[in-house]
Amino acid sequence: MNSISPNLNLMIKACEKASKVIIRDFGEIENLQVSKKGPRDFVTKTDKRVEKILIEELSKSKKDYSFITEETGKIINRNKNIFWLIDPIDGTINFLHGVPHFAISVALQIDGEILIGLIFDPIKNEIFYAEKNSGSFINNSRIRVSNKIHIEECLFASNNEGIKSTYPSLNTRNTGCAALDLAYVGCGRFDGYFHNRINIWDIAAGKIIIEEAGGKVNNISQFKIDKIDIRAGNPNIYDKMIKKLDNF
Repeated sequence: MNSISPNLNLMIKACEKASKVIIRDFGEIENLQVSKKGPRDFVTKTDKRVEKILIEELSKSKKDYSFITEETGKIINRNKNIFWLIDPIDGTINFLHGVPHFAISVALQIDGEILIGLIFDPIKNEIFYAEKNSGSFINNSRIRVSNKIHIEECLFASNNEGIKSTYPSLNTRNTGCAALDLAYVGCGRFDGYFHNRINIWDIAAGKIIIEEAGGKVNNISQFKIDKIDIRAGNPNIYDKMIKKLDNF
């Protein structure tokens, strides 16, 4: 395995532990689809349980670090400038319907800068991760953004939230999982990503994974943490994508 920091190692171990709950509960979803009660309450409990495991595991050796999480919100500890940013299950609606496309997303932010990102797809067993100035990886293999230059040959991801057009001239997918959309830009499966009014915990890990894979991401620090407009892509098509979006 390539050399990784103790913090990233801690993140990987925490996600591996939490993923056992996700995989087990996902196996139950099929039975719940046909029950009268349905799976929604069950999935909410899974979300909370996964977040609890992540917080507990990350706190074991880093007791002073603070948290910003989807379920709990802010947890301020002694280090008020160091945050774990956590989305326990990004793609909850996919999970709810038994669609195997969701991920755990964890990032480490110090003094407002995201330094480490990890996106773990427990069903496909793919771990995307990056540390500042150390490159991006899937499992043990280095990844790079795509090198396409013609926008008509590109595939973009977005859920069009807060965006008034469906962008008919862009070939777009809505997968229901922002974290994996960004990870896929990082490894060249998608060429770009755009989304309005998204939360920091959905995109923090993906941002550094794309940047360390040679991609370009807009400045997200100008936005509130729950209303971020993000644009990301390979450097050849980033400006062309922005121009297309601005023209609608």
